[in-house]
Amino acid sequence: MKYGSLILEKKEYVYLKRILNVSGYASDFQAQKSLLKLSEELKSAHIVDEEDMPQDVIRFNSKVTVVSETGWEKTLQVVNPKDRDAKQDKISVLMPMGAALFGYSNNDTVVWDFPGGTQELKITNVTQMETLRGIGDLVI
Repeated sequence: MKYGSLILEKKEYVYLKRILNVSGYASDFQAQKSLLKLSEELKSAHIVDEEDMPQDVIRFNSKVTVVSETGWEKTLQVVNPKDRDAKQDKISVLMPMGAALFGYSNNDTVVWDFPGGTQELKITNVTQMETLRGIGDLVI
């Protein structure tokens, strides 16, 4: 891990903790497992102010390209739950892939338990789109 731990912007961290508390009732076992792992990783995350947030860290609305150990490559955008849209490759931070990537940075390798089994993903590109504004007003 490039920075030694997950890095999250302060307001996004608070928002993520809030939606993780609300989403603790996910009916899908694999989703529950991913959210539990993300919650554990948040305990040691480095929380920073917006101006100190590295540009290559995956956060809300980041576009991310990942390559799997099996050779597939995918570009997707990690979004808050209400903005998810599979047709546009927008995945919720509460889905296993979103939970796996959030807080990691470009060139990091992530090992995660997905519905199809454990996979190793290499993050090959992170592009920042518009960050969340007015996080306190977001609907989950």
